[in-house]
Amino acid sequence: MLEKVLIANRGEIALRVLRACRELDIKTVAVHSTVDANLKHVLLADESVCIGPPPSPQSYLSMPAIISAAEVTDAVAIHPGYGFLSENADFAERVEKSGFTFIGPKAEVIRLMGDKVSAIKVMKSHGVPCVPGSDGPLGTDNDENLRVARGIGYPVIIKASGGGGGRGMRVVHSEGALLNSIALTQAEARAAFGNDQVYMEKFLERPRHIEFQVLADNYGNVVHLGERDCSMQRRHQKVIEEAPAPGISDRQRHTMGERVVAACAAVGYRSAGTLEFLYQDGEFYFIEMNTRIQVEHPVTEMITGIDLVKAQLLVAAGEKLPYVQKDIQFRGHAIEARINAEDAKTFMPSPGPVKLWHAPGGPGIRVDSHLYSGYSVPPNYDSLIGKIIAYGDSRDTAIARMKMALAEMVVEGIKTNAALHREIFNHAAFRAGGLDIHYLERRLGLK
Repeated sequence: MLEKVLIANRGEIALRVLRACRELDIKTVAVHSTVDANLKHVLLADESVCIGPPPSPQSYLSMPAIISAAEVTDAVAIHPGYGFLSENADFAERVEKSGFTFIGPKAEVIRLMGDKVSAIKVMKSHGVPCVPGSDGPLGTDNDENLRVARGIGYPVIIKASGGGGGRGMRVVHSEGALLNSIALTQAEARAAFGNDQVYMEKFLERPRHIEFQVLADNYGNVVHLGERDCSMQRRHQKVIEEAPAPGISDRQRHTMGERVVAACAAVGYRSAGTLEFLYQDGEFYFIEMNTRIQVEHPVTEMITGIDLVKAQLLVAAGEKLPYVQKDIQFRGHAIEARINAEDAKTFMPSPGPVKLWHAPGGPGIRVDSHLYSGYSVPPNYDSLIGKIIAYGDSRDTAIARMKMALAEMVVEGIKTNAALHREIFNHAAFRAGGLDIHYLERRLGLK
């Protein structure tokens, strides 16, 4: 077993990793910026190291600072959580070369699957359906790019190969706007990701966002843990996630699950990972892979009974998966609401001191949050302050429990998006299920 793990992240995911380590009797090291000294996991960790000032490039994105912290505390492994350096192949490589275990995939696999163009090629070669597109990066031949777009059919979407988080994408509805959109997306990609490579895909008008969770060890064993529906989004940022996805049949789950498992086995994947798809008219289309733990992993844990973070730690320690695909059972339904420190109507961030925090409870309710009364939410990072997960034997039960949990939750001193969630869970359309990724923005008048 890993003797000591450094947690290279902050907030609720850092606390989640710490709890998993505690269950396995693994010592923990928390790294933090100067503004994060009072984070809950920092206060609970066996050791803590300040790695820099609040700006992320000088702390949570500083590879030398994190690796130095691991060295001075004699940690043996580093868990990157999500965001920050979690999908940075160079970081994974430097961690391993420095003599530590990176709790995640190998650097070369992160590099392969992190580039959307190469990931699509891998998926296509293993029978995973992909969105019709340019089948590679766009070149500098304007006539050829126009020809490709005509072949795909408008509207098309231009995407950055190294993009993520909703950035580096531009929808084009007409030929007259294509070339300028390509140039703008390339410039944005160069500035945001240091890579101006872009590709083109068919823009699906009203798809759902459905993703498959996989788990793999170092010995070629791979299983899938079913799918999640993450279609409730605003500006490409997920708001609500659930598992299983409404309307997906056992046959569809089995077929797609077999394909994603085969693809992951072929590239030598290890640890937890997620393959994301657009789903429209009964068809799945692969869009990208996230080579890390996801924010929404709890809904999968609730319906499978498998602790994904503990599994990551055990795989990193060299253990084999203790189950095969036929052992994975899906029971009930789980829904997650992301609670952000922001105005529910304007979506403006709302940092500041938390005067009172009361977490909801009751049957089937789980709360993953680093919040506590007296904690001050800093303005420097993502506004996510917690997640409420509701589980029930049916989707209706899970929704009913979520509505009760949102009514019970108390956060005073800062604004949250709880009111938005209460509104969504009362929508008849949401309760019916199967909504597309543009539904919420249409409902909010943003489209």
